[in-house]
Amino acid sequence: MPGFDYKFLEKPKRRFQCPLCSKAMREPVQVSTCGHRFCDTCLQEFLSEGVFKCPEDQLPLDYAKIYPDPELEQQILALPIRCIHSEEGCRWTGQMKQLQSHFSTCAFNVIPCPNRCSVKLTRRDLPEHLQHDCPKRKVKCEFCGSEFTGEAYENHQGICPQESVYCENKCGARMMRRLLSQHTMTECPKRTQPCKYCGKEFVYDTIQNHQYHCPRFPVQCPNQCGTPNIAREDLANHVKESCGSALVLCPFKEAGCKHRCPKMAVGRHLEESTKSHLTMMCNLVGRQRQEIMELRREMEELSVSHDGVLIWKLTDYSRKLQEAKLRNNHEFFSPPFYTHRYGYKLQVSAFLNGNGSGEGSHLSIYIRVLPGEYDNLLEWPFSYKVTFSILDQSDPSLSKPQHITETFNPDPNWKNFQKPCSSRNSLDESTLGFGYPKFISHEEIKKRNYIRDNSIFLKASIEIPQKIMA
Repeated sequence: MPGFDYKFLEKPKRRFQCPLCSKAMREPVQVSTCGHRFCDTCLQEFLSEGVFKCPEDQLPLDYAKIYPDPELEQQILALPIRCIHSEEGCRWTGQMKQLQSHFSTCAFNVIPCPNRCSVKLTRRDLPEHLQHDCPKRKVKCEFCGSEFTGEAYENHQGICPQESVYCENKCGARMMRRLLSQHTMTECPKRTQPCKYCGKEFVYDTIQNHQYHCPRFPVQCPNQCGTPNIAREDLANHVKESCGSALVLCPFKEAGCKHRCPKMAVGRHLEESTKSHLTMMCNLVGRQRQEIMELRREMEELSVSHDGVLIWKLTDYSRKLQEAKLRNNHEFFSPPFYTHRYGYKLQVSAFLNGNGSGEGSHLSIYIRVLPGEYDNLLEWPFSYKVTFSILDQSDPSLSKPQHITETFNPDPNWKNFQKPCSSRNSLDESTLGFGYPKFISHEEIKKRNYIRDNSIFLKASIEIPQKIMA
Protein backbone atom coordinates (compact mmCIF):
# COMPACT_ATOMS: atom_id res chain seq x y z
CA MET A 1 0.00 0.00 0.00
CA PRO A 2 1.18 3.66 -0.42
CA GLY A 3 3.06 5.53 2.30
CA PHE A 4 1.78 6.65 5.70
CA ASP A 5 -0.96 9.35 5.60
CA TYR A 6 -1.11 10.07 9.33
CA LYS A 7 -1.48 13.47 11.01
CA PHE A 8 2.13 14.34 11.81
CA LEU A 9 2.93 16.96 14.40
CA GLU A 10 5.44 18.36 11.88
CA LYS A 11 5.57 17.74 8.15
CA PRO A 12 8.03 14.84 7.49
CA LYS A 13 11.40 15.84 6.02
CA ARG A 14 11.90 15.32 2.33
CA ARG A 15 14.27 12.35 2.88
CA PHE A 16 11.43 10.53 4.66
CA GLN A 17 8.95 11.09 1.75
CA CYS A 18 8.46 8.65 -1.13
CA PRO A 19 9.05 10.38 -4.50
CA LEU A 20 6.23 8.36 -6.01
CA CYS A 21 3.36 8.88 -3.44
CA SER A 22 4.77 11.99 -1.64
CA LYS A 23 3.94 10.41 1.74
CA ALA A 24 6.11 9.15 4.61
CA MET A 25 7.63 5.94 3.27
CA ARG A 26 6.13 2.63 4.35
CA GLU A 27 8.68 -0.27 4.32
CA PRO A 28 11.35 1.85 2.53
CA VAL A 29 13.73 0.20 0.01
CA GLN A 30 16.96 1.65 -1.51
CA VAL A 31 18.31 1.31 -5.03
CA SER A 32 21.98 0.68 -4.39
CA THR A 33 23.18 1.78 -7.82
CA CYS A 34 21.85 5.35 -7.41
CA GLY A 35 20.93 5.56 -3.70
CA HIS A 36 17.27 6.64 -4.18
CA ARG A 37 14.67 5.39 -1.71
CA PHE A 38 10.97 4.52 -2.26
CA CYS A 39 8.02 2.76 -0.59
CA ASP A 40 8.40 -0.92 -1.43
CA THR A 41 4.77 -1.06 -2.67
CA CYS A 42 5.08 2.13 -4.74
CA LEU A 43 8.26 0.89 -6.49
CA GLN A 44 6.74 -2.52 -7.20
CA GLU A 45 3.69 -0.88 -8.81
CA PHE A 46 5.96 1.37 -10.90
CA LEU A 47 8.08 -1.53 -12.13
CA SER A 48 4.99 -3.63 -12.86
CA GLU A 49 4.25 -1.33 -15.78
CA GLY A 50 7.38 -2.73 -17.57
CA VAL A 51 9.67 0.27 -17.04
CA PHE A 52 12.95 -0.92 -15.41
CA LYS A 53 14.43 2.48 -14.75
CA CYS A 54 14.82 4.49 -11.58
CA PRO A 55 11.81 6.86 -11.26
CA GLU A 56 14.17 9.64 -10.17
CA ASP A 57 17.16 9.56 -12.58
CA GLN A 58 15.89 7.14 -15.23
CA LEU A 59 18.97 4.93 -14.87
CA PRO A 60 18.51 1.21 -15.51
CA LEU A 61 17.40 -0.82 -12.49
CA ASP A 62 18.44 -4.26 -11.39
CA TYR A 63 16.15 -6.18 -9.02
CA ALA A 64 19.19 -7.61 -7.37
CA LYS A 65 20.37 -4.13 -6.41
CA ILE A 66 17.20 -3.15 -4.45
CA TYR A 67 17.43 -3.62 -0.65
CA PRO A 68 15.24 -2.81 2.40
CA ASP A 69 16.36 0.16 4.48
CA PRO A 70 15.56 -0.76 8.13
CA GLU A 71 17.46 2.15 9.59
CA LEU A 72 15.36 4.68 7.64
CA GLU A 73 12.21 2.73 8.55
CA GLN A 74 12.99 3.09 12.27
CA GLN A 75 13.54 6.80 11.86
CA ILE A 76 10.15 7.13 10.09
CA LEU A 77 8.33 5.03 12.72
CA ALA A 78 9.77 7.32 15.39
CA LEU A 79 8.13 10.43 13.87
CA PRO A 80 5.55 12.04 16.25
CA ILE A 81 1.87 11.86 15.10
CA ARG A 82 -1.67 12.51 16.37
CA CYS A 83 -4.30 9.78 16.75
CA ILE A 84 -6.31 9.19 13.58
CA HIS A 85 -9.42 9.97 15.70
CA SER A 86 -8.18 13.40 16.74
CA GLU A 87 -11.00 15.12 14.91
CA GLU A 88 -13.53 13.05 16.93
CA GLY A 89 -11.83 14.24 20.13
CA CYS A 90 -8.86 11.98 20.93
CA ARG A 91 -5.94 14.00 22.37
CA TRP A 92 -3.23 11.28 22.11
CA THR A 93 0.14 12.06 20.42
CA GLY A 94 3.17 9.78 20.16
CA GLN A 95 5.56 7.98 17.83
CA MET A 96 4.06 6.33 14.80
CA LYS A 97 5.16 2.89 15.96
CA GLN A 98 3.10 3.35 19.15
CA LEU A 99 -0.19 3.93 17.27
CA GLN A 100 -1.32 0.30 17.19
CA SER A 101 -0.84 -0.14 20.93
CA HIS A 102 -2.76 3.12 21.45
CA PHE A 103 -5.71 1.70 19.47
CA SER A 104 -6.17 -0.94 22.18
CA THR A 105 -7.16 1.83 24.61
CA CYS A 106 -8.39 4.66 22.35
CA ALA A 107 -11.95 5.62 23.38
CA PHE A 108 -12.73 6.70 19.80
CA ASN A 109 -11.49 3.57 18.05
CA VAL A 110 -14.26 1.44 16.43
CA ILE A 111 -14.31 -2.13 17.71
CA PRO A 112 -16.72 -5.09 17.39
CA CYS A 113 -19.07 -5.97 20.28
CA PRO A 114 -17.35 -8.63 22.46
CA ASN A 115 -20.70 -10.47 22.62
CA ARG A 116 -20.46 -11.01 18.83
CA CYS A 117 -23.83 -9.34 18.12
CA SER A 118 -22.49 -7.99 14.77
CA VAL A 119 -22.55 -4.36 15.94
CA LYS A 120 -19.39 -2.21 15.62
CA LEU A 121 -19.06 0.95 17.70
CA THR A 122 -16.53 3.23 19.41
CA ARG A 123 -14.90 1.95 22.62
CA ARG A 124 -16.45 4.76 24.66
CA ASP A 125 -20.01 3.71 23.55
CA LEU A 126 -19.38 0.06 24.39
CA PRO A 127 -20.48 0.12 28.09
CA GLU A 128 -23.86 1.68 27.22
CA HIS A 129 -24.33 -0.83 24.44
CA LEU A 130 -23.41 -3.80 26.64
CA GLN A 131 -25.74 -2.64 29.40
CA HIS A 132 -28.81 -1.56 27.43
CA ASP A 133 -28.70 -2.27 23.71
CA CYS A 134 -26.81 -5.45 22.93
CA PRO A 135 -29.30 -8.19 21.98
CA LYS A 136 -26.84 -10.79 23.31
CA ARG A 137 -26.15 -9.17 26.66
CA LYS A 138 -27.04 -11.04 29.84
CA VAL A 139 -29.94 -9.46 31.75
CA LYS A 140 -31.64 -10.63 34.94
CA CYS A 141 -35.40 -9.95 35.33
CA GLU A 142 -35.97 -7.89 38.47
CA PHE A 143 -39.34 -9.56 39.08
CA CYS A 144 -38.89 -13.29 38.48
CA GLY A 145 -35.05 -13.46 38.74
CA SER A 146 -34.63 -15.35 35.44
CA GLU A 147 -31.61 -14.53 33.26
CA PHE A 148 -32.03 -13.68 29.57
CA THR A 149 -30.07 -12.39 26.63
CA GLY A 150 -30.94 -8.81 25.82
CA GLU A 151 -33.11 -9.81 22.86
CA ALA A 152 -35.02 -12.41 24.89
CA TYR A 153 -35.40 -9.97 27.79
CA GLU A 154 -37.15 -7.45 25.55
CA ASN A 155 -39.65 -10.15 24.64
CA HIS A 156 -40.00 -11.12 28.31
CA GLN A 157 -40.80 -7.57 29.38
CA GLY A 158 -44.53 -6.99 29.53
CA ILE A 159 -45.32 -10.70 30.00
CA CYS A 160 -43.38 -11.58 33.15
CA PRO A 161 -45.90 -13.41 35.36
CA GLN A 162 -44.29 -12.07 38.54
CA GLU A 163 -44.36 -8.39 37.53
CA SER A 164 -46.66 -6.19 39.62
CA VAL A 165 -49.30 -4.50 37.40
CA TYR A 166 -52.49 -2.46 37.78
CA CYS A 167 -55.88 -3.84 36.75
CA GLU A 168 -56.64 -2.96 33.12
CA ASN A 169 -60.21 -1.99 34.08
CA LYS A 170 -58.82 0.85 36.23
CA CYS A 171 -60.41 -0.40 39.42
CA GLY A 172 -57.22 0.58 41.32
CA ALA A 173 -56.13 -2.96 42.29
CA ARG A 174 -52.48 -3.97 41.84
CA MET A 175 -51.22 -7.56 41.67
CA MET A 176 -48.79 -9.94 39.96
CA ARG A 177 -49.55 -10.43 36.29
CA ARG A 178 -50.22 -14.15 36.75
CA LEU A 179 -53.19 -13.26 39.00
CA LEU A 180 -54.62 -10.61 36.66
CA SER A 181 -56.75 -12.94 34.53
CA GLN A 182 -58.62 -14.41 37.49
CA HIS A 183 -59.12 -10.94 39.01
CA THR A 184 -60.48 -9.54 35.73
CA MET A 185 -62.94 -12.39 35.28
CA THR A 186 -64.26 -12.93 38.81
CA GLU A 187 -63.18 -10.22 41.26
CA CYS A 188 -62.85 -6.83 39.53
CA PRO A 189 -65.80 -4.50 40.33
CA LYS A 190 -65.19 -2.76 36.98
CA ARG A 191 -65.33 -5.91 34.86
CA THR A 192 -68.00 -6.07 32.16
CA GLN A 193 -70.73 -8.66 32.45
CA PRO A 194 -73.70 -9.37 30.17
CA CYS A 195 -77.20 -8.96 31.56
CA LYS A 196 -78.73 -12.45 31.66
CA TYR A 197 -82.08 -11.03 30.51
CA CYS A 198 -81.29 -8.63 27.63
CA GLY A 199 -77.71 -9.71 26.80
CA LYS A 200 -76.23 -6.20 26.83
CA GLU A 201 -72.91 -5.75 28.63
CA PHE A 202 -72.55 -3.54 31.72
CA VAL A 203 -69.88 -2.74 34.31
CA TYR A 204 -70.34 -5.23 37.14
CA ASP A 205 -71.05 -2.65 39.85
CA THR A 206 -73.86 -1.07 37.74
CA ILE A 207 -75.66 -4.22 36.55
CA GLN A 208 -77.84 -4.34 39.66
CA ASN A 209 -79.16 -0.85 38.95
CA HIS A 210 -79.70 -1.81 35.28
CA GLN A 211 -82.07 -4.59 36.25
CA TYR A 212 -84.50 -2.00 37.64
CA HIS A 213 -84.84 -0.70 34.06
CA CYS A 214 -83.96 -3.73 31.89
CA PRO A 215 -86.65 -4.10 29.20
CA ARG A 216 -86.37 -7.91 29.32
CA PHE A 217 -86.43 -8.27 33.11
CA PRO A 218 -89.34 -10.60 34.09
CA VAL A 219 -92.20 -8.90 35.96
CA GLN A 220 -95.61 -9.94 37.26
CA CYS A 221 -98.89 -8.97 35.60
CA PRO A 222 -100.56 -6.22 37.72
CA ASN A 223 -103.90 -7.94 37.13
CA GLN A 224 -102.51 -11.18 38.66
CA CYS A 225 -103.62 -13.23 35.69
CA GLY A 226 -100.92 -15.82 36.44
CA THR A 227 -98.89 -15.47 33.22
CA PRO A 228 -95.24 -16.18 34.21
CA ASN A 229 -92.06 -14.29 33.18
CA ILE A 230 -93.49 -11.34 31.26
CA ALA A 231 -90.69 -9.10 29.95
CA ARG A 232 -90.98 -5.55 31.25
CA GLU A 233 -91.21 -4.11 27.72
CA ASP A 234 -93.99 -6.59 26.80
CA LEU A 235 -96.13 -5.86 29.87
CA ALA A 236 -98.17 -3.02 28.34
CA ASN A 237 -99.00 -5.10 25.26
CA HIS A 238 -99.85 -8.09 27.48
CA VAL A 239 -102.27 -6.03 29.58
CA LYS A 240 -103.81 -4.54 26.44
CA GLU A 241 -104.00 -7.60 24.21
CA SER A 242 -103.50 -10.86 26.13
CA CYS A 243 -104.37 -10.49 29.79
CA GLY A 244 -107.68 -12.20 30.52
CA SER A 245 -108.05 -10.31 33.81
CA ALA A 246 -107.60 -6.82 32.35
CA LEU A 247 -110.63 -4.50 32.45
CA VAL A 248 -111.65 -3.35 28.96
CA LEU A 249 -114.33 -1.11 27.53
CA CYS A 250 -117.11 -2.51 25.41
CA PRO A 251 -116.26 -2.67 21.64
CA PHE A 252 -119.35 -0.45 21.11
CA LYS A 253 -117.90 2.35 23.25
CA GLU A 254 -117.84 4.71 20.23
CA ALA A 255 -121.57 4.11 19.83
CA GLY A 256 -122.14 5.10 23.46
CA CYS A 257 -121.87 1.90 25.55
CA LYS A 258 -120.08 2.63 28.85
CA HIS A 259 -119.84 -0.99 30.08
CA ARG A 260 -116.43 -2.07 31.48
CA CYS A 261 -115.53 -5.67 32.38
CA PRO A 262 -112.66 -8.20 32.34
CA LYS A 263 -111.68 -9.22 28.83
CA MET A 264 -112.89 -12.78 29.35
CA ALA A 265 -116.39 -11.48 30.13
CA VAL A 266 -116.74 -9.32 26.98
CA GLY A 267 -118.36 -12.13 24.98
CA ARG A 268 -121.17 -12.60 27.48
CA HIS A 269 -121.80 -8.83 27.61
CA LEU A 270 -122.09 -8.70 23.80
CA GLU A 271 -124.65 -11.53 23.82
CA GLU A 272 -126.74 -9.90 26.54
CA SER A 273 -126.68 -6.38 25.04
CA THR A 274 -127.25 -7.07 21.32
CA LYS A 275 -130.48 -5.09 21.11
CA SER A 276 -129.15 -2.02 22.95
CA HIS A 277 -125.98 -2.09 20.88
CA LEU A 278 -127.99 -2.18 17.65
CA THR A 279 -129.99 0.84 18.80
CA MET A 280 -126.78 2.71 19.65
CA MET A 281 -125.29 1.92 16.22
CA CYS A 282 -128.41 3.14 14.43
CA ASN A 283 -128.27 6.41 16.34
CA LEU A 284 -124.54 6.73 15.58
CA VAL A 285 -125.11 6.15 11.86
CA GLY A 286 -127.84 8.79 11.87
CA ARG A 287 -125.54 11.32 13.55
CA GLN A 288 -122.73 10.54 11.15
CA ARG A 289 -125.02 10.87 8.13
CA GLN A 290 -126.10 14.31 9.35
CA GLU A 291 -122.47 15.34 9.89
CA ILE A 292 -121.52 14.15 6.41
CA MET A 293 -124.34 16.13 4.84
CA GLU A 294 -123.32 19.22 6.77
CA LEU A 295 -119.67 18.82 5.75
CA ARG A 296 -120.67 18.29 2.13
CA ARG A 297 -122.77 21.45 2.17
CA GLU A 298 -119.91 23.42 3.71
CA MET A 299 -117.51 22.08 1.09
CA GLU A 300 -119.86 23.15 -1.70
CA GLU A 301 -120.13 26.61 -0.21
CA LEU A 302 -116.33 26.91 -0.03
CA SER A 303 -115.90 25.82 -3.65
CA VAL A 304 -118.34 28.31 -5.27
CA SER A 305 -117.27 31.65 -6.74
CA HIS A 306 -117.98 34.82 -4.72
CA ASP A 307 -117.08 37.54 -7.25
CA GLY A 308 -120.27 37.63 -9.39
CA VAL A 309 -118.59 35.93 -12.38
CA LEU A 310 -119.11 32.38 -13.59
CA ILE A 311 -117.05 30.83 -16.40
CA TRP A 312 -118.60 27.46 -17.15
CA LYS A 313 -116.78 24.93 -19.30
CA LEU A 314 -118.95 22.28 -20.93
CA THR A 315 -116.70 19.46 -22.08
CA ASP A 316 -117.57 16.60 -24.46
CA TYR A 317 -119.92 18.99 -26.28
CA SER A 318 -120.84 16.76 -29.24
CA ARG A 319 -121.91 13.85 -27.01
CA LYS A 320 -123.93 16.10 -24.72
CA LEU A 321 -125.64 17.77 -27.72
CA GLN A 322 -126.58 14.34 -29.06
CA GLU A 323 -127.92 13.38 -25.62
CA ALA A 324 -130.01 16.60 -25.52
CA LYS A 325 -131.53 15.77 -28.93
CA LEU A 326 -132.57 12.34 -27.73
CA ARG A 327 -134.04 13.60 -24.44
CA ASN A 328 -136.68 16.28 -24.74
CA ASN A 329 -135.86 19.52 -22.83
CA HIS A 330 -132.65 18.05 -21.37
CA GLU A 331 -131.09 20.73 -19.14
CA PHE A 332 -127.44 21.04 -17.99
CA PHE A 333 -126.68 22.93 -14.77
CA SER A 334 -123.61 24.97 -13.87
CA PRO A 335 -121.99 25.04 -10.43
CA PRO A 336 -123.70 27.65 -8.21
CA PHE A 337 -121.95 30.99 -7.62
CA TYR A 338 -122.48 34.13 -5.52
CA THR A 339 -122.85 37.67 -6.76
CA HIS A 340 -120.47 38.86 -4.03
CA ARG A 341 -119.38 37.91 -0.52
CA TYR A 342 -122.54 37.28 1.54
CA GLY A 343 -124.55 37.91 -1.66
CA TYR A 344 -127.17 36.22 -3.86
CA LYS A 345 -126.71 32.58 -4.83
CA LEU A 346 -127.26 31.97 -8.56
CA GLN A 347 -127.04 29.13 -11.07
CA VAL A 348 -126.91 29.02 -14.87
CA SER A 349 -128.54 26.28 -16.95
CA ALA A 350 -128.21 25.47 -20.64
CA PHE A 351 -130.30 23.53 -23.16
CA LEU A 352 -127.77 22.49 -25.81
CA ASN A 353 -130.60 21.52 -28.22
CA GLY A 354 -132.69 24.54 -27.28
CA ASN A 355 -135.80 25.15 -25.23
CA GLY A 356 -139.15 26.73 -26.09
CA SER A 357 -138.88 28.76 -29.30
CA GLY A 358 -135.23 27.74 -29.72
CA GLU A 359 -135.81 24.02 -29.43
CA GLY A 360 -134.00 22.02 -32.12
CA SER A 361 -132.17 25.01 -33.58
CA HIS A 362 -130.47 27.03 -30.84
CA LEU A 363 -128.58 26.82 -27.58
CA SER A 364 -130.79 28.23 -24.80
CA ILE A 365 -129.34 29.76 -21.62
CA TYR A 366 -131.06 30.80 -18.36
CA ILE A 367 -130.16 32.05 -14.90
CA ARG A 368 -132.04 31.29 -11.69
CA VAL A 369 -131.89 32.41 -8.08
CA LEU A 370 -131.16 29.60 -5.58
CA PRO A 371 -131.81 29.58 -1.83
CA GLY A 372 -128.64 31.01 -0.27
CA GLU A 373 -127.08 31.27 3.16
CA TYR A 374 -127.55 35.02 3.40
CA ASP A 375 -131.00 35.53 1.81
CA ASN A 376 -132.49 37.03 4.99
CA LEU A 377 -129.87 39.80 4.89
CA LEU A 378 -130.44 40.79 1.23
CA GLU A 379 -132.83 43.14 -0.57
CA TRP A 380 -135.56 41.47 -2.66
CA PRO A 381 -136.42 41.05 -5.46
CA PHE A 382 -133.07 40.45 -7.17
CA SER A 383 -132.56 43.42 -9.55
CA TYR A 384 -128.94 43.52 -10.82
CA LYS A 385 -127.85 43.50 -14.48
CA VAL A 386 -127.03 40.04 -15.87
CA THR A 387 -124.74 39.43 -18.86
CA PHE A 388 -124.46 36.11 -20.76
CA SER A 389 -121.56 35.33 -23.12
CA ILE A 390 -120.33 32.43 -25.20
CA LEU A 391 -116.56 32.86 -25.49
CA ASP A 392 -114.65 32.76 -28.77
CA GLN A 393 -111.61 30.49 -28.19
CA SER A 394 -109.61 31.86 -31.15
CA ASP A 395 -105.94 32.64 -30.54
CA PRO A 396 -105.79 36.40 -29.64
CA SER A 397 -102.41 36.68 -31.38
CA LEU A 398 -103.96 35.59 -34.70
CA SER A 399 -107.37 37.28 -34.61
CA LYS A 400 -109.45 39.28 -32.16
CA PRO A 401 -111.93 37.01 -30.32
CA GLN A 402 -115.57 37.76 -31.09
CA HIS A 403 -117.62 36.77 -28.05
CA ILE A 404 -121.40 36.71 -28.36
CA THR A 405 -122.99 38.60 -25.47
CA GLU A 406 -126.54 39.33 -24.26
CA THR A 407 -127.47 41.53 -21.27
CA PHE A 408 -130.73 42.15 -19.39
CA ASN A 409 -132.01 43.91 -16.27
CA PRO A 410 -134.36 41.72 -14.19
CA ASP A 411 -137.96 42.88 -13.89
CA PRO A 412 -138.65 43.18 -10.12
CA ASN A 413 -142.20 41.96 -10.75
CA TRP A 414 -141.11 38.64 -12.24
CA LYS A 415 -141.59 35.68 -10.00
CA ASN A 416 -138.19 34.31 -11.06
CA PHE A 417 -136.33 37.01 -9.08
CA GLN A 418 -138.32 36.96 -5.84
CA LYS A 419 -136.79 35.58 -2.66
CA PRO A 420 -136.61 31.79 -3.22
CA CYS A 421 -138.03 29.30 -0.79
CA SER A 422 -136.29 26.06 0.08
CA SER A 423 -139.28 24.01 -1.14
CA ARG A 424 -138.76 24.84 -4.85
CA ASN A 425 -138.32 21.85 -7.10
CA SER A 426 -136.97 21.61 -10.64
CA LEU A 427 -140.44 21.22 -12.21
CA ASP A 428 -141.67 24.57 -10.94
CA GLU A 429 -141.61 27.03 -13.84
CA SER A 430 -140.06 29.64 -11.56
CA THR A 431 -136.98 27.47 -11.25
CA LEU A 432 -136.39 27.67 -15.00
CA GLY A 433 -135.05 31.14 -14.43
CA PHE A 434 -134.85 33.90 -17.00
CA GLY A 435 -132.75 33.91 -20.14
CA TYR A 436 -132.60 33.48 -23.89
CA PRO A 437 -134.24 30.53 -25.70
CA LYS A 438 -132.39 31.58 -28.89
CA PHE A 439 -129.03 32.61 -27.44
CA ILE A 440 -126.98 31.23 -30.36
CA SER A 441 -128.04 29.04 -33.30
CA HIS A 442 -126.49 25.69 -34.05
CA GLU A 443 -125.16 27.13 -37.31
CA GLU A 444 -123.62 30.20 -35.69
CA ILE A 445 -121.90 28.20 -32.93
CA LYS A 446 -119.98 26.22 -35.55
CA LYS A 447 -118.37 29.39 -36.88
CA ARG A 448 -115.03 30.66 -35.58
CA ASN A 449 -113.85 28.83 -32.45
CA TYR A 450 -116.83 28.80 -30.12
CA ILE A 451 -116.32 25.02 -30.05
CA ARG A 452 -112.71 24.00 -29.57
CA ASP A 453 -111.34 20.68 -28.40
CA ASN A 454 -115.01 19.59 -28.20
CA SER A 455 -115.68 22.13 -25.41
CA ILE A 456 -117.54 25.46 -25.09
CA PHE A 457 -117.22 28.21 -22.47
CA LEU A 458 -120.34 30.01 -21.19
CA LYS A 459 -119.90 33.10 -19.03
CA ALA A 460 -122.39 34.83 -16.71
CA SER A 461 -121.53 38.04 -14.87
CA ILE A 462 -123.56 40.15 -12.45
CA GLU A 463 -123.06 43.88 -12.21
CA ILE A 464 -123.21 44.77 -8.51
CA PRO A 465 -122.82 48.46 -7.42
CA GLN A 466 -119.63 49.12 -5.45
CA LYS A 467 -121.57 50.33 -2.40
CA ILE A 468 -123.33 46.96 -2.21
CA MET A 469 -119.96 45.14 -2.47
CA ALA A 470 -118.64 47.24 0.39
